[in-house]
Amino acid sequence: MRSRNVMSRLLMLSSVGFGGYLTGSYLERRKLIRTPDCYVNTSKVKEMFCSKPGLPIFGTVSAATPIPAESHSSALVNVSRVGQIMKYGFPGMDNVRSFDDYVLSYDRRTRVAHWVFEHLTAETVKHNDAVDRAKSDFKADDSIHPYFRSLNTDYKGSGFDRGHLAAAGNHRMEQKHCDQTFYLTNMAPQVGVGFNRDKWNDLERYVRKLTKQYPHVYCCTGPLYLPRREEDGKLYVKYQVIGSNNVAVPTHFYKVVVMETTDGRLEMESFVLPNQKIDNGTPLTMYHVPPETVERAAGLLFFDKIARNKLAKINGKKV
Repeated sequence: MRSRNVMSRLLMLSSVGFGGYLTGSYLERRKLIRTPDCYVNTSKVKEMFCSKPGLPIFGTVSAATPIPAESHSSALVNVSRVGQIMKYGFPGMDNVRSFDDYVLSYDRRTRVAHWVFEHLTAETVKHNDAVDRAKSDFKADDSIHPYFRSLNTDYKGSGFDRGHLAAAGNHRMEQKHCDQTFYLTNMAPQVGVGFNRDKWNDLERYVRKLTKQYPHVYCCTGPLYLPRREEDGKLYVKYQVIGSNNVAVPTHFYKVVVMETTDGRLEMESFVLPNQKIDNGTPLTMYHVPPETVERAAGLLFFDKIARNKLAKINGKKV
């Protein structure tokens, strides 16, 4: 009899707990009401978040712009272009999003991309009167959930530039290619004078000039958050955040570039620049670093389909 009472109480308590769990889950789900294609946030700030279709050949890759079901040709073109850009491998597969002329992996925690990948040729970077970056507007990327987006208001009054990772000047074949480089998923907070508008711009120009010498140039760009020794002698990773969405300000930025020669050889250059004012007279070669140094710091493997001993040169030196 006594054991029956004990069992009855246990069953009653478990029923109450399970009922509370279901109630909580129901109330939480009410905050995000599912419509056929979107989630509507019903809390204080009403925002729409529309999920985007995955690319057919990459199960974890999300397209940054929707591909209409009836437009099979555009889908195939997009997939083909992604295949060209990512010819030598993905550095990582976290929140990968494809645009018409570049691919990125987005870090929802920092609100800054892990990496941005581009494939450049003389044709894609040459001057085009039909393309004007002045017509492009900085805009939030609505393919990112509202919880994890960066906004223009985050940068306003911060003292930092909205610095391009995929440079607008690298995408001149069509106006929409240039426009898409102005999504905030492609931006990171950069020091303006002395960096974004100067030495970083010099590096972007240098990469474009490589297309005059090499038929194909592959460029991977991203942020770093490097440790620094403090007064107590210990190393700390510390970085500023800006805006109400706490957009991370990287301590450094990297570019890892692979160039194909006309006879099929491959060369690589890798750079790390501090996110600070840099003397204009400092040569870019001062910021050459071994590619494995960038990989260790970023937690990524660049161009992993290329064996390093197959490279003809790294940072201008024969392998």
